[in-house]
Amino acid sequence: MKVTRFIENIFRRFLPSPFTLAVLLTLTTFGFALILTENTSDDNHLFTILSYWENGIWNNDLLVFAYQMMLILVLGHVLVLSRPFEKLILRLTSLVTSSANAALLVALPTMLVSFFNWGLGLVFGAILARKVGEYAQKNTIPINYPLIGACGYVGLMVWHGGISGSAPLKVSESGHIQSLMNDVLSSEALSQLPDTIPTAETVLSMNNLLIFLVVLIAISLLAFRLGKKTKTTSTNLATYRFDSDNEDRPKGAERLDRSPWLSVGFGFLILAAFVLQYSPLMKTMNIVPNMLNLFMLGLALIMHGSIKRFLHAVEEAIGDTAGILIQFPLYFGIMGVMSNSGMINGISDFFVSISSETTLPIFTFFSAGLVNIFVPSGGGQWAVQGPMILESALQLNVPLNKAVMALAYGDQITNMLQPFWALPLLGITKLKAKEILPYSLLFMLVGSCIYLLGLMVF
Repeated sequence: MKVTRFIENIFRRFLPSPFTLAVLLTLTTFGFALILTENTSDDNHLFTILSYWENGIWNNDLLVFAYQMMLILVLGHVLVLSRPFEKLILRLTSLVTSSANAALLVALPTMLVSFFNWGLGLVFGAILARKVGEYAQKNTIPINYPLIGACGYVGLMVWHGGISGSAPLKVSESGHIQSLMNDVLSSEALSQLPDTIPTAETVLSMNNLLIFLVVLIAISLLAFRLGKKTKTTSTNLATYRFDSDNEDRPKGAERLDRSPWLSVGFGFLILAAFVLQYSPLMKTMNIVPNMLNLFMLGLALIMHGSIKRFLHAVEEAIGDTAGILIQFPLYFGIMGVMSNSGMINGISDFFVSISSETTLPIFTFFSAGLVNIFVPSGGGQWAVQGPMILESALQLNVPLNKAVMALAYGDQITNMLQPFWALPLLGITKLKAKEILPYSLLFMLVGSCIYLLGLMVF
């Protein structure tokens, strides 16, 4: 398709690596701060802005946030590399009979898994798509393999509205909203902010669950329909190997590394601590990052069955965090400049001047989708865009939970256009971005209509 080829060429020619983009955004922020803001100190204006930037980079609360988001990605990846998930993937693969049901069997489970954890869903969808391609090849079942690959990526259009969504999870933490807005609002305005926006009002609200259900059904049916109507493609795939433990019999202290009793026992101990510590939050349907990570850590140790296999999975998973781990401090620095220089107030005032209580969530959705193209990390985007969204919502009396979800929907939907998070999938499936783009764009258009309708209705 000419449109998808054009989009791929645009990304290849004009968008550098995400880290380079973060550097360019930092320099752009410096420029705007110098031009649009007044110097409130006795130092040189540039030195003042550099001070704001340095303070933002090492903001303790945001550094904790970065580590929490990294663990969500790593532990989700670790879970999908366990043997129970291997068996689940192979079981789903064995049900393939046609291109249509293959697309459905990949898209539906991938979205369900991604709603729980985006890192888990990203790798799960990629491996499932690859194994479906191999199974179809082995059993001479004609399928559209690029469509199957796109179906393995659709989890990234539901993740931010799910349980591991960066913005909903962070605002559910006690004190995070005040910490984020500390340099933006007056002390009087800060005192009026809620201590927390529980996940019962965001990702676990009836409104969001209904929107997710509609997206789940619509995208699954669209994938099935595309599988029926599109041409099949040929594949030439080698067998993708799951991790196996075929080493010699362990000796001495190696027995501890490979002992199922130690790994599983410690995993259950972690889950016991999880229940003890977070029972009050579970009763109120409020999920916080530490709660989710503790649960996944215990579950991963149990599902891998040995510390050796667990650590091997961690080593494989940790590579996917490198790109965004190094970007986080730069985004925190950008937020430090914008909040301390007063830029956030100016941008918020602009949004307020062109919006109403009804239209602000719509503008938030579109702006978040645009920002996601340049800031592909949901956590980084929340750090940069979150304060502006919250202040605008406060001025227009838009419910804060609705503003947070509008940002989450907009951020996640343009993942179908932004190839950054598709890289792990492309590596596993051996597909190219231009091959999955025609289908991911269709998914994006249908999903956008549903999310926008949900924001207007609810």
